[in-house]
Amino acid sequence: MDTDAGSVFSGPASLGFAPSVATSVTSHDWDMRSASPAPSMYSMTSSLRAASYRHEFGRGINNYSEVYRLPADDEEFERLDNQHVMFMEAMGKYPHCMEEVLADDEPEVQKTCVDLGCGSGSWILDVAKDFPHCSAVAVDLVPMQDVNMPPNCRSEVDDINLGLQHFYGAFNVAHARLVSSGIRDYAGLIDEMAQTLRPRGLIELSEFDFRVYDVDKTPILPDRLEEETPWLARWMNMVNVAVQQRGGEPDAANHLERWVRDQPLLEEPVYREIWFQTGPWKEGHDAQTARENRIGAMMRDDILAFLKSGRPLLLSNGLDISMVDELEINAEHELRTASTQTYIRVQSSYARRKAE
Repeated sequence: MDTDAGSVFSGPASLGFAPSVATSVTSHDWDMRSASPAPSMYSMTSSLRAASYRHEFGRGINNYSEVYRLPADDEEFERLDNQHVMFMEAMGKYPHCMEEVLADDEPEVQKTCVDLGCGSGSWILDVAKDFPHCSAVAVDLVPMQDVNMPPNCRSEVDDINLGLQHFYGAFNVAHARLVSSGIRDYAGLIDEMAQTLRPRGLIELSEFDFRVYDVDKTPILPDRLEEETPWLARWMNMVNVAVQQRGGEPDAANHLERWVRDQPLLEEPVYREIWFQTGPWKEGHDAQTARENRIGAMMRDDILAFLKSGRPLLLSNGLDISMVDELEINAEHELRTASTQTYIRVQSSYARRKAE
């Protein structure tokens, strides 16, 4: 196994199973699985990397999935990096059992972790640095951009809608966060992820439902009177519809607890819901209010960037540009002035694979 600093490991052979096509990987190559039923791997050169993207409505979009239509460019990766900091602030860095699962307590067995739909790679890069003995795998529709990738981390380009059979039994930890907009069958993804785990391995998932909630934590749905509906809620409802029309599952978050609990390979499920203010609009000076407003300001900034990220999705789904502009401008004003008190709900669940 190549352990030069900054290198990207070749194929899944390093996890104990061999690809059907041999690869030779340099520090500028990535692995990619073909769309064939039998997974195969080949070396991704710089020219193939360039072919991973196309430009739509001024943003870089992945060139492999018609389901996931959010950008995969530097602007989006910066948003996701900042979002990762917000999630750590609000939810903690890892589930409480993560250290136990990835402990370096079996000298003859290397611990392994995969991040499915890794985005900018913030989460999996933290894992690689915090657990240097662990083999970390970042999977996404485009290659990871980090030029300082730790030697124990590799990037694979893959559409996880094609299945994870080539990863069965390979990992101690399988993680996915905010991927539902690109997943055709989320319950099926959970089943697949459960099978990638080794005995007593850990699965962790976090999603939101592309809805905005009012101050009473009731979803603001499209059937609400238009003049009463905050602009952000109108925009998010449009995104919800666009994701669904593309084949994603925008409401997966609302089934996450049940799907994880009912998966027969999993046990000890833990479910959490985290309510994020869409701005620092709470009054008061106590420590808890200050913390919630601080996180609310981070969520506001995340949504402001998300308004830009959502343009290609909405416009490619046929919405008139004047309507998208109106929604975006008014939602941005609403957020910057904190003129409405609304929430975003994130739902998270983790569980352990049963011992065999």
